[in-house]
Amino acid sequence: MQLRHVRTLMAPQDGPARVSCVSWSANSARFAVCTADRVVLLYDEQGERRDKFSTKPADPKVRGGKAQRAGGQAGWAGGPQRAGRGLGAWKEGAKVQAGWAGDWGSGRAAFPCGHSDIASQHGRKSYVVKGMAFSPDSTKIAIGQTDNIVYVYRIGEEWGDKKVICNKFIQTSAVTCLLWPAENVIVFGLAEGKVRLANTKNNKSSTIYGTDSYVVSLTSNLSGKGILSGHADGTIVRFFFDDEGSGESQGKLVVHPCPPYALAWASNSIVAAGCDKKIVAYGKEGNVIQTFDYSWDSSEKEFTVAAASPGGQSVVVGSYDRLRVLNWSPRRGAWDEGKPKEIPHLYTITALAWKRDGSRICVGTLCGGVEQFDCCLRRRVYKNKFEMTYVGPSQVIVKNLSTGARVVLKSLYGYEIDEVKILGKDRYLVAHTSDTLLLGDISSNKLSEVAWQGSGGNEKFFFDNENVCIIFNAGELTLVEYGSNDILGSVRTEFMNPHLVSVRINERWQRGVEENKRLAYLIDIKTIATVDLVSGYNTGTISHDSKIDWLELNETGHKLLFRDKKMRLQLYDMGSGIKTTILNYCSYVQWVPGSDVVVAQNRNSLCVWYNIDAPERVTMFPLKGDIVDLERSDGKTEVIVSEGVNTVSYTLDEGLIEFGTAIDDGDYHRAAAFLETLEMSAETEAMWKTLSKLALEARQLHIAERCFAALGNMAKARFLHETNAIASQAAQEHGGDGTDHYLVRARLAMLEKNYKLAEMIFLEQNATEEAMNMYQELHMWDECIVVAEAKGHPMLDKLRRGYYQWLLDTQQEEKAGEVQEGQGDYLAAISLYLRAGLPAKAARLAMSRDELLTNGDVINRVSTALVQGELYEQAGDLFEKIGNSRKALECYCKGSAFLKAVELARLAFPTEVVALEEAWGDHLVQQKQLDAAINHYIEARCSVKAIEAALGARQWKKAIYILDLQDKQTAAKYYLKIAQHYAALQEYQVAEELYIKGDRTKDAIDMYTQAGLWEQAHKLAVKCMSQEEVSVLYITQAQQMEKQGKYKEAERLYITVNEPDLAITMYKKCKMYDEMVSLVAKYHKDLLGDTHLHLGKELEAEGRLQEAEYHYLEAKDWKATVNMYRVNDMWEEAYRVAKAHGGANAYKHVAYMWAKSLGGEAAVRLLSKFGLLEMAIDHAADNRVFEFAFELARLSMKQKMPEIHLKYAMFLEDEGKFEEAEAEFIKAGKPKEAVLMFVHNQNWDAAQRVAEAHDPDSVADVLVGQARFAFEQREFQKAEAFLLRAQRPELAIKYYKESGMWSEALRICKEYMPSRLEELQEECGREAAKKGSRGTEGLLEQAREWEQAREYARAVDCYLKVRDPSNNVLMEKCLLKAAELAIKFLSQSQSMEVTRTVAPQLVAMKKYSAAAELYLNLDLIREAIDAFIEGEEWSKAKRIAKELDPRSEEYVDQRYKEYLKNQGKVDSLVGVDVMAALDLYAEREQWEKCLEVAAKQNYKVLHKYVALYATHLIRESNWDKALNLYVHHGVPANPQNFNIYKRLFVEMVNASGMNCAEAYSNWADLRDVLFHLCENLVKSSEANTPAHEEFETMLLISHYYATRAAAQGVKQLDTVAAKLSISLLRHTELLPADKAFYEAGMAAKAVSWENMAFIFLNRFLDLSDAIEEGNLDSLDNSDFQGTDIPFEVPLPSQQHVPEEKREEVRDWVLTMSMDQRLEQVLPRDERDTYEASLVAASTGVRSLPCVLTGYPVLHNKIEFKRPGREADKATWNKFLMAVKTSHSPACQDVLNFLSQWCGGLPSTSFSFQ
Repeated sequence: MQLRHVRTLMAPQDGPARVSCVSWSANSARFAVCTADRVVLLYDEQGERRDKFSTKPADPKVRGGKAQRAGGQAGWAGGPQRAGRGLGAWKEGAKVQAGWAGDWGSGRAAFPCGHSDIASQHGRKSYVVKGMAFSPDSTKIAIGQTDNIVYVYRIGEEWGDKKVICNKFIQTSAVTCLLWPAENVIVFGLAEGKVRLANTKNNKSSTIYGTDSYVVSLTSNLSGKGILSGHADGTIVRFFFDDEGSGESQGKLVVHPCPPYALAWASNSIVAAGCDKKIVAYGKEGNVIQTFDYSWDSSEKEFTVAAASPGGQSVVVGSYDRLRVLNWSPRRGAWDEGKPKEIPHLYTITALAWKRDGSRICVGTLCGGVEQFDCCLRRRVYKNKFEMTYVGPSQVIVKNLSTGARVVLKSLYGYEIDEVKILGKDRYLVAHTSDTLLLGDISSNKLSEVAWQGSGGNEKFFFDNENVCIIFNAGELTLVEYGSNDILGSVRTEFMNPHLVSVRINERWQRGVEENKRLAYLIDIKTIATVDLVSGYNTGTISHDSKIDWLELNETGHKLLFRDKKMRLQLYDMGSGIKTTILNYCSYVQWVPGSDVVVAQNRNSLCVWYNIDAPERVTMFPLKGDIVDLERSDGKTEVIVSEGVNTVSYTLDEGLIEFGTAIDDGDYHRAAAFLETLEMSAETEAMWKTLSKLALEARQLHIAERCFAALGNMAKARFLHETNAIASQAAQEHGGDGTDHYLVRARLAMLEKNYKLAEMIFLEQNATEEAMNMYQELHMWDECIVVAEAKGHPMLDKLRRGYYQWLLDTQQEEKAGEVQEGQGDYLAAISLYLRAGLPAKAARLAMSRDELLTNGDVINRVSTALVQGELYEQAGDLFEKIGNSRKALECYCKGSAFLKAVELARLAFPTEVVALEEAWGDHLVQQKQLDAAINHYIEARCSVKAIEAALGARQWKKAIYILDLQDKQTAAKYYLKIAQHYAALQEYQVAEELYIKGDRTKDAIDMYTQAGLWEQAHKLAVKCMSQEEVSVLYITQAQQMEKQGKYKEAERLYITVNEPDLAITMYKKCKMYDEMVSLVAKYHKDLLGDTHLHLGKELEAEGRLQEAEYHYLEAKDWKATVNMYRVNDMWEEAYRVAKAHGGANAYKHVAYMWAKSLGGEAAVRLLSKFGLLEMAIDHAADNRVFEFAFELARLSMKQKMPEIHLKYAMFLEDEGKFEEAEAEFIKAGKPKEAVLMFVHNQNWDAAQRVAEAHDPDSVADVLVGQARFAFEQREFQKAEAFLLRAQRPELAIKYYKESGMWSEALRICKEYMPSRLEELQEECGREAAKKGSRGTEGLLEQAREWEQAREYARAVDCYLKVRDPSNNVLMEKCLLKAAELAIKFLSQSQSMEVTRTVAPQLVAMKKYSAAAELYLNLDLIREAIDAFIEGEEWSKAKRIAKELDPRSEEYVDQRYKEYLKNQGKVDSLVGVDVMAALDLYAEREQWEKCLEVAAKQNYKVLHKYVALYATHLIRESNWDKALNLYVHHGVPANPQNFNIYKRLFVEMVNASGMNCAEAYSNWADLRDVLFHLCENLVKSSEANTPAHEEFETMLLISHYYATRAAAQGVKQLDTVAAKLSISLLRHTELLPADKAFYEAGMAAKAVSWENMAFIFLNRFLDLSDAIEEGNLDSLDNSDFQGTDIPFEVPLPSQQHVPEEKREEVRDWVLTMSMDQRLEQVLPRDERDTYEASLVAASTGVRSLPCVLTGYPVLHNKIEFKRPGREADKATWNKFLMAVKTSHSPACQDVLNFLSQWCGGLPSTSFSFQ
């Protein structure tokens, strides 16, 4: 834990002004300071002073002499600060009074007057405040004073409330310290050594324990149930009000070496310190755990005060100018010393108080200063909504940043709290420790900590219920009630949907029920279990016949609603166990809050059950839409219905709802009063009935009376009215409400028709008369007589007589007869029974008494009466009894008592049995008891009747059994009927046998046919029909099926009889082409292609082009498809097909045709789009479509015009249109071609004309052509003239030579080409000498002869003709001789010519010097130089150039460079030609050397080679090295380099492994390169061009990537990293879309933004599939409507995410899609727009993106100097804090970049306020 100074509450004074006490209230809302002036100052939570009041001295009249004694002790009660510490150490500027230098100066400093002054004075300065504490409810303050008194001031709940003294406790000595650990309990220590307790409730104080030593300090444990006192003799004493089961000892605990003024009781040990400069930690039983000794530190002074944190994990000890911090280490089980907080000039610390939530500690000083420090381990912001301050390992303060509300989350067991999460609409806290789980409701401040074994964070929490948290983990459902530290309940279930679990926790008060906690959940998908959570047992199990998809208990847990998959709504009553279906097709259902009213929707009806106890009573309203919600507030209940775009509310009858609530609450008066306001209706009547029943049960008889009156049941109302009168009278006489009076109880039993209970009540009170009267009033004479008999009533006989007479009077002869029978008067009884029309009863009596059977008169009367009453069976019994069998048989038959008749006949008339059996069967048939009749017909041998009865009774097997015994003719018609029955049961085998038995085989075939059992039908048909008949039957049947549209059945029939062609024809006729093709493929595979082609043509004719395309392509005729689309002007489709299915050039041809159809600019745009423009122009020209070619070239490629003109001209030439061709050749700039055309066609005049006009150089060619023609015609003179005109005498010579006219050739040569005369002569000689050549020797000999004859020219020629490759020496001599003779004797020109002939041959023979000398002899300097160069004699070449031809020096140098270059001697070349050397370095890929040399030239040269090297590196996939080039060498704004920069960007964003903190340097390099590029572009001519804008976008993206990488390296910036990944989605036109969505989804998932993660990862999977398919057509953009995420993005050429990662994402998305909580909607902000979208969906207003997250900045913005740069203030502060705390170099680099990019950073002073 660290201490950070927050603010100064009270500034210190220049002299001593000791702050005696400071204290925080229990609710952390108030802070109190008691100053040296004995004034209490009150501060609020923010440190603002809000109130103050002065303390009061003790009343001198009360105190008397005690003051003097107290004052004496008070002289040293001020504390142990010695002058050397408290006063002697004042720094400069402090004002010290001279009299303050005694040994115990601080004591006197606290009391400016001496001891005697205090004793004599009772004014404001007669005491010092030594202790101060707030009450646990924070409304009172206790003040302990040295004038022997403790005051308790009520300060109220609001600021400014009047301060009054509510308690005062007078003591026998000065109060030295004080605590208020528990309600009504104040503990304080006295100077005389006692520790006492003051009870504020009874205003009394008592001693807890006493010692003989001054109490110097008091402290309590964390729960306030134990205290420690420190004494001046070093003793530390412990006392427990309640040891909470710890078993720790009480009493003297330890003796500290010095008075423990600094005493603190932490959670794991006791810390004590004092004037010996040592801090000692003691164990729970006083053993020393640790000692921190500071006596060696001269700057340390005595320890004066200590305080333990509310969590007990830290202790702060105060001394002089210093606060020391000890932190408990659970791992080590010891205290760790934190860094001490040293504050110069603070002086002695006199008071410490820790805020109850542990977030602040306040320090009071000797000089009157009060400082506030923040103390926390760490602090973080959660979701930008909550601030979490970890004030200790086991304590976290959660603060809502918007409302300021705070919750202190603390582990009661001291376990270290892991990460805290806020879930459930930002209302509920969840945190884990190693062994427990902490849960809390922020709104109600209810916190729970339950034992919990870690499960790796796999728990799923549901917060739908406000009272309880539902946790699913590993198949177990656990319930934790907020505010309770025990698990409420735990059950096993696999169903995690919160709609399948219902919990009700004391949601509505019920009469007589203290705790009502119920749970309903699914055991399996069809079984619900209900649990009473209070007692922990199962209250019931409900089984259902269908899957259950929703359930909910009512608020009292007595009713359960559930719905199944069949949309049936069920109601289950827990008390009765009755399940009722109350609604079908239920799409919505809900209990109305605070009542037992149910609202549901059934299709288009709103159904309301105001009284769920009568589920058949339902109120229904018609609806147009769907119910979406139910709201109840302000005495109004509304059902919200969505009707398309509108939302309508239906108001329910609040009164009816109110009734249910009143009933449940047991407030029947309220219910009755409410029902009074309603008109009578079916619902109201039901409610009156319910209330009447409940009121009777509760004995609220007046209300019951009113209910029956309202219901119109006047009898009950009158009866209750009388009962109420009796109850009122009893109440007056006996007290109470009168309902316990026996008459009232008996009448209530009578009302419930429980007469036996009423009788019992009467008889208990010995009220026999009342009981008998009750029965008599009710005419229940039997019961009345029983009572009279039981009690021996004297009026018994009279009662009996009266009863008999009453029966007769009321014509109840039956009852009278029973009475007479009971009394033994049987004849009278029979007479009465007969009078009553009950002859059967008379007969029963007669047959039971033998004496009556012998009485003929009685028997006649009875039998006559029975026959008249048609009671034949009883008459038969009577006749049989008296032995008259015939009459008995007749009566039995008349009465249809055939069983008795048959039994009698078997004994008396055997011959009549068969007739009786048939009659019995007929009777049973009439009675529809056909199955019973069968056996009787069989007995009577009536087979036909038996069969018909069996058929009628559907006793089919019995019927078959009977039929099998009959002849065939009789049975046939019955077999048909039974067969039809078995056919209907699909028992076809049995049916077939029966049809065959009944000779109805065709019906059996029809049966199989109708059942689709074609094989069985065919099998049967073949047996009994010819093949032709079978075919005709099947085809006819198939045609019938076809007419009925049963094509599949028809097809099967056709196939069965081997007629697939008919099936094919049927499908063709019905245009069911797929089925048709399937059959063709199966039965006519060879015709499949033709079929597809045929279908394609048909479909094309019908305009069903897509289907036609399928068939054409199946037929492998893509050209037909293309042609079809071309004809229909559907070029895009044609192009698609050609590209997909045609050859390499097919699609180009289609594009060409498409363009041709468009023409003009459209054609150019189209072809440019496909990159086929030049190809199309060439194609058009090659295919002689010159007009289109000219049009395309004219609009887009004018440079191609001459080429097209040339091709057109050549076409016209081929067509024989020479004049037009001439014009086109000229337009093409090729007049010579026109000339050649005319020459070829021997149109010499035209050729001459064109040549002279357009190509004078060709005139000669024309003349030559004419000459050649003339030669061919042997017109030699004419030809010679033409050639001479053309100045081509050599051709004339050539033609004459070819014609063998050597004389003419020599003539022409001599006249026009004398230089060639010798050669010609030689040639002529050779021709002549062909008949015999003399070889080399001959030539040498002839040469010498010519030389001697001084024919030097000929001699030279002979020497030159010598050719002997085997003899180089001879060759050299000959050549030199020829040259020598030429130089000496021939003319200058001849010698020059010979030299030029000889020298190259010498060079070839590597005789360079000789050749050079020859050249020099004739002043051919350049040729001599070349010879030396050829021999690599560079010095000679340079010398000659320098001495003889300085102009050639450059030439030599140039050749030397080329030589060095060719030889690879680059280092030598550098000194000669740097550029050439650089090119050579580049060519050899010696890039470092190249750049090193280039850098020494100029910036332009350097960047030429940097670009070349970068291009090379990118090709080699080393983009990182290429990027480093520009990092080191700068980024010029050359347009030539733009592609390199773009390629670098593309390579980086496509690279893998870049989504991590380690990639920051690469992203930062790219960002910096693009930043410098954009800066350079602004200064260049490329400013504000599209290229500039594109690079600015790339810069922004690179900045986002770099910032993301930086944030990924700092834990508290994980949300910033996630937001950056999400912001990058708006740039997916430049980024690989699949990679961007994957990274955004995973980032959102990492910070638990599951909705966004689900949508982005779902999109990623769609993109991944689209990459596999090769197009984006299947993408659904509905999730991104109204956002700035682009829909149209380039399809990545390859997957950027590995397969295993894709599978992980696929699994996660599938899992989340099952989660009912998940909403597939992007989060929206206050603009009702997707929160990351810069453009508001409704207004189109564009917000600027935050420079740190890319999210829109809506408010609380920070603006930078450069326009268009803003940041969200909260994010900016968070980022700065992260930089400050983490010291991340990457984050600091981001800030440095922002400083450059945004024109400087804003002032950061505000950031930490």
